[in-house]
Amino acid sequence: MSEAARVLLSRLDDKTTELAARPFDDSTLRRLEYQPQPRPGVSLADLDVDARKAVHHLLATGMSLHAYSQAMILMAMEEVQDRHENWRKSRHSNDYWIVVYGHPGDDAWAWRLEGHHLSVQMTVLDGVVHPAPIFFGANPLAVRYRGRPVIRPLGVEEDLGRAVLAEATPAARADAVVADTAPDDIHSSTRVHIDGQFEPLGVRGDRLGPNARAALADLVTFYLARLPDDLAAREVARLDPDTLHFAWAGPTEPGARHYYRVQGPDLLIEFDTPVNEPNHAHTVLRRPRSDFGGDVLAAHRAESHVG
Repeated sequence: MSEAARVLLSRLDDKTTELAARPFDDSTLRRLEYQPQPRPGVSLADLDVDARKAVHHLLATGMSLHAYSQAMILMAMEEVQDRHENWRKSRHSNDYWIVVYGHPGDDAWAWRLEGHHLSVQMTVLDGVVHPAPIFFGANPLAVRYRGRPVIRPLGVEEDLGRAVLAEATPAARADAVVADTAPDDIHSSTRVHIDGQFEPLGVRGDRLGPNARAALADLVTFYLARLPDDLAAREVARLDPDTLHFAWAGPTEPGARHYYRVQGPDLLIEFDTPVNEPNHAHTVLRRPRSDFGGDVLAAHRAESHVG
C-alpha cells in the first residue's frame, strides 16, 4: 500500500500534487461524504492515464477483487444515473477524488478515494492498516431486462441481509424487526464520530437459531471481505457472532424500501434503500472506535505531542 501511494504521488505534476498531497494533521482527514459536492484532493478527471491507473492500483491494495469490482461498477453507474436524469447534472465516472495524508511509509499516514456513492478510507499507523469507513452506494440498485438483473452491484449485501431474517425463528424475527418503515437513510449518515449504539438493537446473535446465526456470520464476513484476504481475516478473527445484534426496519417482502444494521463491539454495518427510492441503496462498514484510526490515532497523536 505504501509503495502504491508513493508511485501515485510520483506521477503527479506540481499542480495535482498540491491538491492531492496533504499533511497528516490536515482537518479534512476525518471525513465521510457520499453525495456529490466539492471534495479535498484531486479529481480523476484531472489526471493523465498513468496517474489515474496509479489511483486504481492504490485502491486495489485496500480491497478484495470482488469489492474492487463493485467499486468500479459503482463509479461507472454515475453514467447510468446521468442518463436516467436526462444528463441534467453532468454526472461522470471520473468525478472521484484521491487524497493522501502524510508521507506513505511513515509511522502515520492515510489515503481516501471518494465520490458519489463511494468512500474508501485507509489509515496506516505503525504499519497497521485501519480500514474504515468504507461506503458503497448504488443508484439504481439493479438494472433489469424483463425482470432479470443485468447489473446488481450490491445484490449480495441485500440478499445476505434477507437471509438472516428468513432463517430466524418467528420469535427472533419479531425481535429483529424494529420498525414498520425504513429510515430515510443510514443512521450513521456522514457523521465522523459514532457514540454508542443505535437503538433498538434488534435481536442478539445468541438468540438466533443455528441457521440464522450462520447467516448473520456470512453477512458480516461478506462486508469484511471488502478488504484484502489478510486484512479481512484479521477483522473476522475479532468477531463473535453471539455478541452481534441484527435489526431490520421496513416490510420484509422484496420490492419495498427496507433497512438493516449489524452492531457489535467496534462494528457497525448498515444497508438502506433511501426515502422514496426502493431501487437505490446505501451501505457502510464502520468501526466506531477505530474509524480513521480511532483510539490508536488519538494515542499516537498524544504521544507525539508529549514527545
